[in-house]
Amino acid sequence: MSDLNINNITDRTGGSGPVIAGVSTVTSTGAFTVPVGPTEMRGGRGRGVIGGNDNTMEYITIATTGNATDFGDLTETERLRPSACASSTRGIFAHGRDHPLYFATADYVTISSKGGASEWGDMMRGKWSGAAASNATRGLFMGGYFPGTSGGEGSEVRNMKKIEFIEIASQGSAGDFGEIIANGNRSAGGVASPTRAVFMGGRYTDGVGPSWSVVTNTMEYATIATKGNTLLFGDLVVDANPGYAEPTGVSNATRGLCAGGILHPGGRLNTIQYITIATLGNATDFGDLTVERGLLAGMASSTRGVFAGGSQPGTMNTIDYVTISSTGNAVDFGDKTVGASGVYGCSDSHGGLG
Repeated sequence: MSDLNINNITDRTGGSGPVIAGVSTVTSTGAFTVPVGPTEMRGGRGRGVIGGNDNTMEYITIATTGNATDFGDLTETERLRPSACASSTRGIFAHGRDHPLYFATADYVTISSKGGASEWGDMMRGKWSGAAASNATRGLFMGGYFPGTSGGEGSEVRNMKKIEFIEIASQGSAGDFGEIIANGNRSAGGVASPTRAVFMGGRYTDGVGPSWSVVTNTMEYATIATKGNTLLFGDLVVDANPGYAEPTGVSNATRGLCAGGILHPGGRLNTIQYITIATLGNATDFGDLTVERGLLAGMASSTRGVFAGGSQPGTMNTIDYVTISSTGNAVDFGDKTVGASGVYGCSDSHGGLG
């Protein structure tokens, strides 16, 4: 094998970067695959997208700090409390509400680009305030609530037991995955590893009172690649309260975090808790958000979880972050372009992607 002689390491301007001049050969037992396809479809750039409340979307670069930037618009004028999940290239924003409409549609975005959303297809029914989680190919949408036959609120609002699933890379219609344990659930948080989705907390009806009558600290899980009903994972820490709703979830491939939330009958949380997704058991205290809030969006890379917006109960533009593999309090990241609650986030580098 010949020696590799390098006379200069530079870029075209002579300033920086490696350029190997002369005749060079490389012998290797490995393999090299040249990237193909448009650059916007290669994915995994560490970008988070925030959507919901109205039709606006914003994005951040998770590895940095700074303010959010306009991404474009969702297809509906208002899509309050949607659910969102993503592959390494495509984000899905499904369901939501623009009073009195409950959307049974989903939008998609190409995360590495800007310019807004396009229609993905149809979900099983109109609803809002559900939870979502995904791996690289499949997204799960758990729970949510929808109007009864008279379209009213209160006891005539129905919490959904069904879990819907989609194949993210396609366009079309959602399918039936299975059911959750509770008698309908809404306002939970969702996290995922490449194999497992975990849904955290929420509200459900006991069949006697209205749809918000019971809050829960229960966590349930499903195996994403299969279909079937959820199984019990463990409990969140609630500190002398029966549970809470409207948290958000972020995860890397091993650890899931549940942050913020709204207590019953009132009050906001700054609590962050964590689980090891591959095991079963109760959550453990992680630290605190910079401010108490619920109805916030969550996004993650393999190292960092970011939390944006929320309600205190007024709308907030706060963005803060944590290092997922450690424990400790969140640190200021920057600001959203506008204050918003009832928002959801997704990213091209979250834990469900490995």
